[in-house]
Amino acid sequence: MNILVTGAGGFVGRELVRLLLHAGHQVTGMDFSADAIPEGAKAIAGDLGDAEVRRRAIGSGCDALVHLATVPGGAAETDPAASRRINVDAMYDLLLEASAANNGVKMVYASSIAVFGDPLPPVVDDATPLSPKMIYGGHKAMMEHAVAMFSNRGLIDGVTVRLPGILARPKGPSGMKSAFMSDLFHALKAGEQFFCPVSAGGTIWAQSVRQCAENFRHAVGLNTSSLPTTRAVTLPALRVSMGDLAAEIARQCGVSEALVSYGNDEALEAAFAAQPPLQTPAAMRAGFAHDGDLARLVSNALAAI
Repeated sequence: MNILVTGAGGFVGRELVRLLLHAGHQVTGMDFSADAIPEGAKAIAGDLGDAEVRRRAIGSGCDALVHLATVPGGAAETDPAASRRINVDAMYDLLLEASAANNGVKMVYASSIAVFGDPLPPVVDDATPLSPKMIYGGHKAMMEHAVAMFSNRGLIDGVTVRLPGILARPKGPSGMKSAFMSDLFHALKAGEQFFCPVSAGGTIWAQSVRQCAENFRHAVGLNTSSLPTTRAVTLPALRVSMGDLAAEIARQCGVSEALVSYGNDEALEAAFAAQPPLQTPAAMRAGFAHDGDLARLVSNALAAI
């Protein structure tokens, strides 16, 4: 199968491309850095918002499209116009162009739990309505509807997966307000002190990058008749407290959890660390999975950094 992956140079994209190549697929990636193109993959350089770049990518052959490229949450809030240009306009054009080149093409779209907004209800499940507050979540919700509409019209075979916190992102600026979750891993692996801006009792929904990439690989081959009519599912995730997460990372890294101190950034905690019980039966019926338990989540995340 010829598979086009946007955002292929990102930390989820790199892991997904590795899995797809290992499975024998032909992979074209957008957004690879020049020195990080995997052996066997084809790279398309350029801006996703450029129609000529998209034309070259789609023209290379596209049986399936995995759309990971995005202007992330914090960056979208800072520059709403950039978010609209990439997260809305470029994606909508990509839907039009890919479906015109290959009617019924499989399209896997990376959405986000940001579509639920905050504060969240006591339990989040498949019936929880979308009520985004951030620009990023609003644009993701718009494009979830676009995927459903294009699928209903028979133009694509769409799958939307809403990502929880994915761990652990590479060290350095990411444009993500939730970056503290990954920064915790890097600090403790290096035996360094870390200030967590939310409380030890703050709860997050988390999944390792390894499991996340496996879920995207699964989505590429998914029989979409198993999905809700919205074509959207929230990926299964483990709900863990920041204190328990820090303790398990410290245990596996052989350092003291006393290296971590906690703050009380109310806005950050409300948006990212006040997540209630999560129920994802539609995703689990469709074959998506979480890491299993906290120890495996941490082990998988540490292996990626």
